[in-house]
Amino acid sequence: MGLLCLTDLKTVGQVRILARDKIRAGHVEVRNLDIMAADSRSGTERPNGFGVFVLQGAFTLWNLQSDPAARVTADISGLSAGRANAPVLGSGVFVGGFGTTGGSVQIQELVTGPVYSDGRIKPGTPDLISGGVFVVHGATVDLVNNEGPVTTFGVNDMALDNWGTVDRWFGAKKITTHGASGIGFVNFGVTRQIKLASPIETFGQGARGFNVYAGTVEKAEFDRIVTHGDGAVGIQISQAIGEIAVANGVETFGGTGPSLVKGVVQELSAVGLSIKPGGSARAISIHGGLKTHNPGVNPLEQEGTIDKLLIEDGFKRQQPE
Repeated sequence: MGLLCLTDLKTVGQVRILARDKIRAGHVEVRNLDIMAADSRSGTERPNGFGVFVLQGAFTLWNLQSDPAARVTADISGLSAGRANAPVLGSGVFVGGFGTTGGSVQIQELVTGPVYSDGRIKPGTPDLISGGVFVVHGATVDLVNNEGPVTTFGVNDMALDNWGTVDRWFGAKKITTHGASGIGFVNFGVTRQIKLASPIETFGQGARGFNVYAGTVEKAEFDRIVTHGDGAVGIQISQAIGEIAVANGVETFGGTGPSLVKGVVQELSAVGLSIKPGGSARAISIHGGLKTHNPGVNPLEQEGTIDKLLIEDGFKRQQPE
């Protein structure tokens, strides 16, 4: 398709760029694209992995060629979707390739302004998710930079989700989820560095703060992580990772409840920091304390290994009355 440029646009409706049929290569430049409203839920083609399907986004860049030689490149900045009182329906931003093998999307920068999305997924659906900013398998991104807030409102809505390969993922503004089984940041791919300068906060049953369920994260730095629902773990690790640092504490307010994990609803407690069997970390440091507010919920659950653990300002566990 050669060079495709989208510059200084405000749109209503999904912006979807697909590489399929005879389109096997090309470069996409996006500069200042504001998708004011869109509904991408009717897209029947959905990537599948880890027990779930993913809804397409208000902005979708997707290489559907099965040939690994088919490659689309992109450079994206100033991309916004939805409004705080009127989110786009489906995912917000979606970039991906054919799968773990096949055609790829290679992005130099993916820079977003405000993103507000709501998948409108029916409660109790175990095999469908959406995301505010979603890097799907087959996508490689040098830098994801969320300059604006990312907020999701529905069931199974992830705010930030990586199934691909991201070198650096930065965020300046708050990351928020409001639905059951939403997650602030979830990793299934390879993320080398995460740095979020504002809090992650989740509201809803089973809505966790930060998870690594597959792949790995080399280094993650967070300002603060707070969850409010039953089953809403603060940080949960079930893979080998590098380092995590939190500047202003991890705090949970919920008890035990159901949460969607890799396409299966499980009962979880709103533990502050959970290292599951098979999970490990070279170093975890949490300044500002590790706190739970529901009686019987432990601040720390360690079934894996941590080489170096620092909790500054202590543990707090609410005692039964």
